[in-house]
Amino acid sequence: MQVLAFRHVLFEGAGLIESTLARRGITLEYVDLYRPEADVPAIDRAAGLIFLGGPMSVNDPLPFLDIERRIIAKAIDRAQPVLGICLGSQLIAQTLGAKVYRHSQKEIGWFEIRLTTDGVRDLLLCDLPASQAFFHWHGDIWDLPQGATLLASSAICPNQAFRFGSITYGLQFHPEVTPEMIADWCLQDENCGDVRGLEAPIDPHRDAERLARLAEAIFGRWCDLLLHSRTANSTALAV
Repeated sequence: MQVLAFRHVLFEGAGLIESTLARRGITLEYVDLYRPEADVPAIDRAAGLIFLGGPMSVNDPLPFLDIERRIIAKAIDRAQPVLGICLGSQLIAQTLGAKVYRHSQKEIGWFEIRLTTDGVRDLLLCDLPASQAFFHWHGDIWDLPQGATLLASSAICPNQAFRFGSITYGLQFHPEVTPEMIADWCLQDENCGDVRGLEAPIDPHRDAERLARLAEAIFGRWCDLLLHSRTANSTALAV
């Protein structure tokens, strides 16, 4: 079983998602459509699609983002599991017709999210405490898409996670990051303006073991969703 992960810059990889999938025998292949020479792979053969973060805005006139929005729309239409992280969640929300826009305050660093009543019962998030700190790095936010279910909020950003249908998810926060990823992000030229604007340095190693456990819970559940979806689709085709 294979999952495709759409990267938007080289330094924003799948992190803890990739290691969680690997422990379950699921391979991850990166798709880098931001590279001019990149080809669009056979999307329909993948068990699921992941759209990762990036320093750009979904409102930037970038051709590869247009391609990704079309891919997301087709995946949702054919009931293929889709997971978006930060920029990826904004792409999914925008594809579903929601507005994505610059927030009055950037959310960069460690901030608490609170699960909604639906979030506490949700397949991906049900193993999490109702209130828990995660890493964030975003200035844009999305409105909740019509027909979607809000799963989590934070004090700065009321819309932190949503589910559309049963297999399409958007997470504004970053449960996939490792301490090494956070430290690297702080050194990237694309992020230097954000880093200079912080009141205090970011501690990349804050609660690393706790975050790894939470990531295992979230993405392990997503693996279960992939298996269930693959079985359900195979049964439907056989009927």
